[in-house]
Amino acid sequence: MQSLLQKSILFVAFVVCYNTQQAQVLVKDSSSLPKPDTKLVKKEKALHFIAMGDWGRNGADHQVQVAKQMGITANEIGSMFTIATGDNFYPSGVISEFDPLWKYSYEDIYTDFRLQWDWYPVLGNHDYKSNPDAQVNYSTISRRWKMPARYYSKIFSINGDTTQQVLLVFIDTNPLIPAFYKNAEYGPNVKGQDTTKQKRWMEKLLSNKSPNIKWKIVVGHHPMYSGGGRTEGYDTKAIRNSLKPMFDKYHVDVYLSGHEHSLQHMQSEGNMHHIISGAASEKTPARLIENSLMSASEYGFFVFSVTGNELLLQAVNDTGKIIYSYTIKK
Repeated sequence: MQSLLQKSILFVAFVVCYNTQQAQVLVKDSSSLPKPDTKLVKKEKALHFIAMGDWGRNGADHQVQVAKQMGITANEIGSMFTIATGDNFYPSGVISEFDPLWKYSYEDIYTDFRLQWDWYPVLGNHDYKSNPDAQVNYSTISRRWKMPARYYSKIFSINGDTTQQVLLVFIDTNPLIPAFYKNAEYGPNVKGQDTTKQKRWMEKLLSNKSPNIKWKIVVGHHPMYSGGGRTEGYDTKAIRNSLKPMFDKYHVDVYLSGHEHSLQHMQSEGNMHHIISGAASEKTPARLIENSLMSASEYGFFVFSVTGNELLLQAVNDTGKIIYSYTIKK
């Protein structure tokens, strides 16, 4: 058996660092690093969407710059919708559907016409500090904000073909973290949540054997793995212990999350890909861990382009630079 030192040497040998004034990206395979002048790739006959997270800061800390690039990218790619991976309103969520933060952190920031297409958000821990149901209620007065419940699902057809579908499952990870029940800020809003009910609901959706469903993507705020500051965090471990066995059993293709303020791509045993997109208005240090493919301490977001047998990931930073590209094949 290899010693820990030998494994570490092997791991480091495959790490490639790309670090300029424009980008700080760590990858294991240099072929996934686009050239400096790389243009956004638009796959033909694909379902295109943007995934961003950890964003609502009244425009502060590059939120405006990232929002501008989201609009440019959405127009270029023909994005059909936007996924928000939680922590939608800093520092402490919103108190109602009429909270002024809806205007200052959302409506006044994401103004590009293409960003008026549907938004599918999940709740983060900061959203739990006030009234998480206010974000559900906002769906009744906003055309584009689509959060019918604290957890929900949606099936999208690829290029209008109902035999080529993507199942998106939007979950609420907050009640799945035991430590939150004793937390003075999160506790009042996680108490009373039926985690067994949510997991049964998840299992029913993910066990769907329809041949039309080509991809299963789950979206939650808290990651299962991370090369950021929460690698060994209680919340990261709680989500991994709670959900990974089910996701492996039903062959979830992608688990998309936020929480860490970086852009990351990892792949766990069982071939599930883990994407962290939590850098839409703050960036924090990120590194490669054992199952990492990419880790970037960068402001930005991910673009997903999905066909029946391929899923193209492209990471875009706040200056519009394509800093990472990877194709997942069926």
